[in-house]
Amino acid sequence: MKKISRRKFGAIAAGTIVSPALAQNLKPIFIGVCNDQSSLFADAGGVGSVEAARMAIADFGGRALGRPVEVLSADHLNKPENAAGIVKKWIDVDGVSMLLDNNPSGPALAIQGVTKERNRIAIHVGAGTSDLTGSACSPVGFHWAYDTFSLAATTGTVATQQGGRSWFFLTADYNFGYALERDTTRFVQQNGGKVLGSVKHPLNSSDFASYLLQAQASGARVIGLANAGADTANAISQAQEFGITQGGQRLVGLLVYITTVHSLGLEKSQGLLVSESYYWDLNEGSREFGKRFFKTFQRMPTMVHAGSYSGVLHWLKAVDRAKTEATLAVAAAMREIPIQDFMTQNGTIRKDGRVIRDMHLFEVKKPSESRNAWDYYSLVKTLPGSEAFRPMSEGGCLFAT
Repeated sequence: MKKISRRKFGAIAAGTIVSPALAQNLKPIFIGVCNDQSSLFADAGGVGSVEAARMAIADFGGRALGRPVEVLSADHLNKPENAAGIVKKWIDVDGVSMLLDNNPSGPALAIQGVTKERNRIAIHVGAGTSDLTGSACSPVGFHWAYDTFSLAATTGTVATQQGGRSWFFLTADYNFGYALERDTTRFVQQNGGKVLGSVKHPLNSSDFASYLLQAQASGARVIGLANAGADTANAISQAQEFGITQGGQRLVGLLVYITTVHSLGLEKSQGLLVSESYYWDLNEGSREFGKRFFKTFQRMPTMVHAGSYSGVLHWLKAVDRAKTEATLAVAAAMREIPIQDFMTQNGTIRKDGRVIRDMHLFEVKKPSESRNAWDYYSLVKTLPGSEAFRPMSEGGCLFAT
């Protein structure tokens, strides 16, 4: 387990001036970022989510309720038991008020259980499983950037409508992969397609040869990659070696981060359909955040980084509105306040914790179409939140029905 780090912020908050001497004696409010910082999801979230949280705190003024706000961070090493242990210590010993990012889905579900039991807010950003607002929902759990249902509703629907009537899945062997295959299957079938089969692969795989050969032998028009991060990159890269796309089968990455496209290059990733809740070059506000983030990391932010900023900023606004950091009061305020930032306009939060916002479907550009570095996407379609996310009545969240 990696060392937990802290960072303090200034003494002047929005509307509140505190003397330096008094500021030193005020108990901080803690936010904890517990995610993958060293493995296949590190580029998508990792320390970038920590920095995004700090950017949001600084932009809010560095304080809440007149107290400094600090960020704790830890790498759970993609182990749910590690994540649960870290979060229990943070809550019981350090008094953490909110848990952020929690990527990927296995650790996120473990964190959801701990925060529900100990009455602390969890804002899940990088974790994708839609079970977080379904069977594993919590009154104090919020799902921020996307989920497997919204990815399926956008990418799965359009790929099927564009001629991909038969599918074969390469699915990561954990909660996120199962949920993504399940949710995408729904939209493939709704649009007249069929699933010919699937194969499970271990998390953090380096050799996809046997899985890709099974997919190729299936004859499916679409090979759906129900995985993420380095697993998706490895599968796409090795598919090129087997001549899969050259043979007429289409690869569809059901969760592809912009960092994955960057690492692959446009030659390999061109033509991929990508569902995102944020793209740095979508509008003026997204570009401004992207350029600020780039100064620190020399790469553009993912939707996980943008969502981490957005989640922290909204939580701080809710603390300010509630005039307390008490969990239930802040959770209620989060649902009352519209989400307004560069990522989301007039976003809302449902009773089950699902953030409702637009989702965007992009196609990865050809190398000849890209004007400059990180100019990777062409907008295909924008789905309003009412269409992109699963209806609350279908999720199975007991307290929300």
